[in-house]
Amino acid sequence: MGHTLIEKIIGNKVGKEVKPGDIVTVDVDWCMIDDIMIPFAVQKFEEMGFTKVWDPDKVVLIYDHFLPATQTDDSRHFRAGDEFAEKYGLKNVHRTDGICHQLMTEAGYVKPGDIAFGTDSHTVTYGCVGAFSTGIGYTEMAGILGTGKLWIKVPESIKVVVDGKLPENVTSKDVILRVIGDLTASGATYQSIEFCGSTIDDMSVAARMTMSNMAVEAGAKCGVFAPDEKTAEYCGIEYTDKEKSLRADEDAVYTRVLTYKAEELVPVMACPSLVDNIKPVSEVKGTKVDQVFLGSCTNGRLEDLQKAASILKGKKVAPYVKMIVTPASRKIYREALADGTLEILSDAGAIITTPGCGLCCGRGGGILSDGEAVVATNNRNFLGRMGTSKVQIYLASPATAAATAIAGEITEA
Repeated sequence: MGHTLIEKIIGNKVGKEVKPGDIVTVDVDWCMIDDIMIPFAVQKFEEMGFTKVWDPDKVVLIYDHFLPATQTDDSRHFRAGDEFAEKYGLKNVHRTDGICHQLMTEAGYVKPGDIAFGTDSHTVTYGCVGAFSTGIGYTEMAGILGTGKLWIKVPESIKVVVDGKLPENVTSKDVILRVIGDLTASGATYQSIEFCGSTIDDMSVAARMTMSNMAVEAGAKCGVFAPDEKTAEYCGIEYTDKEKSLRADEDAVYTRVLTYKAEELVPVMACPSLVDNIKPVSEVKGTKVDQVFLGSCTNGRLEDLQKAASILKGKKVAPYVKMIVTPASRKIYREALADGTLEILSDAGAIITTPGCGLCCGRGGGILSDGEAVVATNNRNFLGRMGTSKVQIYLASPATAAATAIAGEITEA
């Protein structure tokens, strides 16, 4: 019996063949703690009696949710992180560089075949480079900080195959929203979603990041892509036999296989207030909006900003509509500034903010009030996430978001 991609990644790490349901203890390659969880992880670490971090060079602290601070207690989280880093010799501390899930691959940490954990559910994002990564709680993180190890159960796998060429106005965001709609929000619970097919092969690493990022919205433990030459270039490594071996066997066993023809896919949205409430944009067309948000660890990358700019160029955001643009990292911000993307967005009337999580987690600027509607490119539309519980949140691609900003109502690009 062959092995799925996630079985190979975990099996390579523990040095033996594994199968779904096996409980194994793994040596952790990387752990990431975001600013929300830093003080709680530190407290648990000390309660457990640890006196040193197992490997300070494999720990990454990232301040992203609370920057810039919007509540008086936020600074406590920054102080806790700084004090912990100084006490235990942590050097990998990012204070204003961008969103944690963007930085963990962009800054050169996670590579193909790695096992990484983070104190945020969207840690699944690193599956875009062929790594096993998933979110954990701060108690588990404290254990990793002290030992460098964590037990995991080998997950079953769902295979998602997409073949063909996507229509011009359909992006990887539309693909993953369609998949989530078909699986439902709990349809992949504690399973790995493995993406493959000619459409996937043609995608950039940035586009794949969008899909692995949202795998957790179907309940998945991880969302993975087999590494290829694009992955190696992005990660700054050679594409060797090690990376080439990280792909599923032909006779691998899956709990379910979903197959899509790219040409048949259309722009879709997750409608209020569930991520799996998926409808074609054409069915929601004409819905008035008050705000558009372009950003987050799902769609705040350079190609996302460029796609929006190509639609907004020479046009204006509709009157009484606020468009907020938040690049996923400082690097992306600078690249978008250098190539004129931010100028186009600014000329169209967009508000451009510092890199970070911002509106996605209901922090930063842009929260909404009763009866308002927002089209956003992030990953969750739960009640109360971007303001009051009476805010209507629609999730869409950067293309749909940009077209909506111009029209002042939901529309296709």
